[in-house]
Order: sequence, then structure tokens, then C-alpha cells
Amino acid sequence: MKPGNTAVVTGASSGIGRAACLKFVEHGMNVWMVDVDAKELAASQKLAKEKANEHQFVLAEIVDVSDATAVDNLAFQVFEQNGKCHILMNNAGTGLGGGALTTEMETVQNVMAVNTYGPIHGCLSFIPRMKQTGEPGIIINTGSKQGITMPPGNLTYNMSKAALKCYTEGLEHELRNDETCKQLRAALLVPGWV
Repeated sequence: MKPGNTAVVTGASSGIGRAACLKFVEHGMNVWMVDVDAKELAASQKLAKEKANEHQFVLAEIVDVSDATAVDNLAFQVFEQNGKCHILMNNAGTGLGGGALTTEMETVQNVMAVNTYGPIHGCLSFIPRMKQTGEPGIIINTGSKQGITMPPGNLTYNMSKAALKCYTEGLEHELRNDETCKQLRAALLVPGWV
């Protein structure tokens, strides 16, 4: 977290995402705040801008992370405008779900699309661009303790976060073993109830 570096945070309108954005701003970073909730995102951006100095920018973008094209457009915009991204925080998520025999397949698909494929879309769109800059960086995927402990009650959510855990661990292994990509790391953030 160096002054002048750039962070992109999805799910930035509340909770962990908003708190991360505020912390990044406090450290002098430029921040792209991304969410689907326009009203809350505007309020969060206002808070972040109040903490920013005259050399920083705090931008807000409405992006649905389940849409691969929208995420790729975001990555293009970030790199077109400032050429670098040092922290990619794939934090957007939804807590909806259902049990093993749920018939609400639209909900199941939405949870997987946001919680699992959303971060994957972020990685696929941002990491090749981050790699090209040669700058150090980190990809933070927000998982959940439920993706590890698997408590009964919301199997769909648990599955989405377990898959993200698996993906993130595999990504970190690949980054560590890629001689052309030693400056990038991946980490799984594992919060409890927020």
C-alpha cells in the first residue's frame, strides 16, 4: 500500500469492500470502487473522497462482476486511464443460496456467478495486464469461513466460497511457479460473519 499505487475493489459499497477502500485511501492510494448498488456506492465514494488528498483519485463504477464482458471493460478502463493496478480485491458477493435439493436454480446460478465466477472474471481480465506492467501486486479474493467449515443451512453459498478457495489456492501456486510473474501474489481473505 504505497502512495500513488492503484487499488480496484469490487463490492465496494459496503462492509469489507468499503472499509478496504477507506484504508487504501488513507495510505495515499488511488481507488476504483466497483459495485452494482449505485446509491450505496455513491455514498461510499463520498466518504472515501473526504479522506483523499488532492493528488489522489477515487472513482466509482457500476459493474456486475457476473458479466465477464463488463469486468473486462472495467480492466481496460483502469489500465487505459492509469496504466497500473497494484491491488485487485475481488470482494463482491451475495449471501443468497439454498440447500442441496433447492429448486431455485436461478438463485443457485446467480450465487455461483457472483461469488465464484465474479472473482475469476476479475483475475482473467486484470492479471495479464498486471503482469505486463512488471509492477508488484496482489490479488485478494474474498472467501468465507463457510467455504472451509461448510456449516449446514446454506449449501449453495458454501459451495461458491469453497470453489473460490480452491481457485485462489491454485492461482497462487501458478503465480509462484511462473518465472515471468514473480511480482504478483494471490491471497484468500477468509472473514467470518460481517
